[in-house]
Amino acid sequence: MKLITGLGNFGDKYKFTRHNAGFMALDYISINSVFPDFSFSYESKFKGEIAKINHNGETLIFLKPHTYMNLSGESVIAVMNFYKIPKEDLLVIHDDIDMPVGKIRFRAKGSDGGQKGIRSIIQTLGGATDFDRLKIGIGPQMNLSAESYVLQNFSDEQLAALKDVLKRVEQAVDIYLKDGITAAQSKFN
Repeated sequence: MKLITGLGNFGDKYKFTRHNAGFMALDYISINSVFPDFSFSYESKFKGEIAKINHNGETLIFLKPHTYMNLSGESVIAVMNFYKIPKEDLLVIHDDIDMPVGKIRFRAKGSDGGQKGIRSIIQTLGGATDFDRLKIGIGPQMNLSAESYVLQNFSDEQLAALKDVLKRVEQAVDIYLKDGITAAQSKFN
């Protein structure tokens, strides 16, 4: 069993903001999935929307936390504890302000890099930083604070580029699930 979490903020106000790149990725995957029963539903015990599918004999749980970005770990740990999912089977898809729009990158471990959703997950995992991430570039940051920049909508030009990025993210997740993070890194980083 694996948990694939996309980070973002729920609600129409945030739907197309840069901070919602993780939610957008999971929405793209669910809409374009070959699985007819792939749809999200809210579950209060997990503080988020989940979708469960069977893929090549393995259960995959997709999660969109409804805790807002800064408390994402609360939702992630609730799912991990309920389903007994170890951190080795966690993939977190999130925005990265230090990478340009159009770039994606897998990381097997690392610091939070200033991303507060990742910081929250690290805290709820007792300080563990060795879980897989797939970063989606949302930069370069303009002359705004990081908090203001990430809560702005993508420009029309960036949204157009993001369509191709989300398609690559779907392909990257597929390779990650089939062949592991090392293969995914060598193909997509």
